[in-house]
Amino acid sequence: MYLLYFLLWVIFNGNFTLEICLLGIVIAGGIFAFTCKFMDYSVEKEKQNIRRILKFIRYCCVLVKEIVKANFAVMHMILSEKEEVEPALVSFHSDMETSVGKAMVANAITLTPGTITVSLENSEYVVHCLDDDLAVGMADSIFVKLISDMEKSK
Repeated sequence: MYLLYFLLWVIFNGNFTLEICLLGIVIAGGIFAFTCKFMDYSVEKEKQNIRRILKFIRYCCVLVKEIVKANFAVMHMILSEKEEVEPALVSFHSDMETSVGKAMVANAITLTPGTITVSLENSEYVVHCLDDDLAVGMADSIFVKLISDMEKSK
């Protein structure tokens, strides 16, 4: 919250000088102290929010990396003449606690090329894979690990 207050101060001023920066640090500190005292906020909640944001940024980076890797795998499948594509339906169970976590796993699977989440019922996923190779290790994927780590940090 403190960084958000400071960032808003700098944006509303339109300039970034030493005086504006120093005054912004003081004013953001005062507003943050007010927020902590009267609005049931604390420095510990601030630390938790920063950890959540860092975990979400890591998740987004891993998601982009996995999308690129899956793109190359699908391009290889399409362009190679000797490989026979064998579509498969795979089902697996996930231990996600919240519906948001379940939906994030389903969306991450659908966003990677070659896989589509067909259904999600009671933590049971059914995924259509373009090839059997794409179905390997889906229940223990990096997406499941990162999202369950984000859920536990709440």
